[in-house]
Amino acid sequence: MWKPDRSSDQTLYHQIADEMERRISYGEFPPGSQLPSERKLAEQLGVNRSTVIQAYEELRALGIIESRTGSGTRVSKFKWGATPKHTPNWHRYVEGGHFLPNLPYLRRIREVLQKDPTLIDFASGELNSELSPNEEISTLMKEKKFKEYLGYDNPQGYMPLREELVSYLSRYRNIQTTDSSILITSGSQQSLYLITQCLLAPGDAVAIEDPSYIYSLPMFQSAGLRLFRLPVDEKGIRPEDIRALYKKNRIKMIFVNPNFQNPTGTLLDQERRMELLGIATELGLPIVEDDPFSLTAYDGVPPMPLKSYDQLGSVLYIGSFSKIAASGLRVGWMVAPHSVVERLADARQQMDFGLSVVPQRIAAHFLASDYFQPHLEQLRMRLQYKRDSLIDALQKELPGQVTFTIPQGGLHLWCKVIPQVNDNKLFEEAIRRGVVIAPGSVYGSDSGYVRFTFARTKEEEIAPGIAKFAEALRTVLS
Repeated sequence: MWKPDRSSDQTLYHQIADEMERRISYGEFPPGSQLPSERKLAEQLGVNRSTVIQAYEELRALGIIESRTGSGTRVSKFKWGATPKHTPNWHRYVEGGHFLPNLPYLRRIREVLQKDPTLIDFASGELNSELSPNEEISTLMKEKKFKEYLGYDNPQGYMPLREELVSYLSRYRNIQTTDSSILITSGSQQSLYLITQCLLAPGDAVAIEDPSYIYSLPMFQSAGLRLFRLPVDEKGIRPEDIRALYKKNRIKMIFVNPNFQNPTGTLLDQERRMELLGIATELGLPIVEDDPFSLTAYDGVPPMPLKSYDQLGSVLYIGSFSKIAASGLRVGWMVAPHSVVERLADARQQMDFGLSVVPQRIAAHFLASDYFQPHLEQLRMRLQYKRDSLIDALQKELPGQVTFTIPQGGLHLWCKVIPQVNDNKLFEEAIRRGVVIAPGSVYGSDSGYVRFTFARTKEEEIAPGIAKFAEALRTVLS
């Protein structure tokens, strides 16, 4: 006899409801027939009666069964008449498909922030409006009247933006490229999605940093990729680890975030950069370099990307406006060999026929304007001030209870809680106290780490927010 699978991610009552619906649709229980009582079915399946009650409630809500006092539970005659009209089982569809939902922590973060915007947000990895060039963009939109045709654009992206990015990448990132080797995307995540879907196949092995924000992106598991870890220390990954992974698992691609890595904030050591490039070219492995934070370097000297040293075209370089201007523009880019750009542009065209011209046009004008450099300088100054405020608050509220390495750029502070603590209990207690954090386990780390993002939080909220976090930690530890 069928039994529910207790190791499944699907709840027991949903499994039972689906199985009973299947048996009814196959005619095992014809219209009007009596179903087992809740108590009897619970005994047969080895579950609590309350679980069967929930399953029957699900089927009643769909109109598949009906219950009457004294008559028990029967299959609905109306639902299964001569011309049955059966509502789709949307629950089954929602739990089907190969594209996995976001991690529970991330869904919970989104849920609580939508319900209560007064929560102090240390979890969202984006700039707040005070750090975005809102006034500058408004001025540019007034000055640069829009006259272009609002039709489908080149699937590779808006040509004036690609041309402007050629100058930007040369000036700010020491990357020499052409507009034909640039693909405009809706941000770094779309770039990664296109790579995982178009350049890799289910079962392929890839190397990623540990910890890494990639653990928070189920798109890698949805693509059927096997993830292997490259531990990150104070100098970044150890390139020699790649040899061992290649020998043992035949990895096909390396994903790295070498400049102010998310979540640790570390900077890949210069010697290790050159070693990484050498090993990758020796083994014929492509490197995907995500570089969203470099221009936030607080000393005003952004570290050069791996791509700037790439002589053989081994590095796929990903950039974005999200961490240096505004995430709402949804403008990112990828620098890659032209054949790769053509392949990914074709795939993206199948998805959405290309991005909107409007935000691409805004981005192009902003890059070319006199506003861009002053904005970067102001952004760096404000981010450094917020980082320092966060560190001061942690040292004041939790002396001796947390450790961290001070980042020299980026939006995050990676923090280790010294007393042993349960991630979920700390996370929920912090929410109850009015502050939202990102547990380190979201990024693949052990329990007891927290990523504090200080770019979204208002300056005046940082100290009160850390005080609330400290209260939550003390409550969980007591």
